[in-house]
Amino acid sequence: MKIQLFTIGFTKKSAEYFFELLIQNGVKRLVDIRINNSSQLAGFAKGSDLQYFLRAIGNMDYVYIEDFAPTKELLSDYQNKKVNWEEYQKIYRNLLKDRNIIKKYDINEFDGSCFLCSEDTPDQCHRRLLVEYFKEKNKKDVEIRHLK
Repeated sequence: MKIQLFTIGFTKKSAEYFFELLIQNGVKRLVDIRINNSSQLAGFAKGSDLQYFLRAIGNMDYVYIEDFAPTKELLSDYQNKKVNWEEYQKIYRNLLKDRNIIKKYDINEFDGSCFLCSEDTPDQCHRRLLVEYFKEKNKKDVEIRHLK
């Protein structure tokens, strides 16, 4: 059985476009993996509001999993160019390993889930690294779709 994982970023998306993407792709649950999910800068994607909108608009579940977020230090070091993208990837993957993500979380529970971060594209975002880590470490057929 194929496991389907999605990713999405909310930056540069209107609320209408964001929610339509989720609905059109049959997303069942949004998994928020941001360090800070309550920032006023997040607009419609502020955690407490997002939970309501997902349920009301698309009958989707919402969960915030801090274990999947990078550390504040790692993000800061990357933003301040103390570490480059290659180093960031290695540190983040080690963080997932240290947090024992594969043993703590069953990939089957995430079938149909979409992993949310703020970055517009998945190219240089931890959401892509996370779903690729899940795919690599599990012996299941995993399909990854990045919603843009």
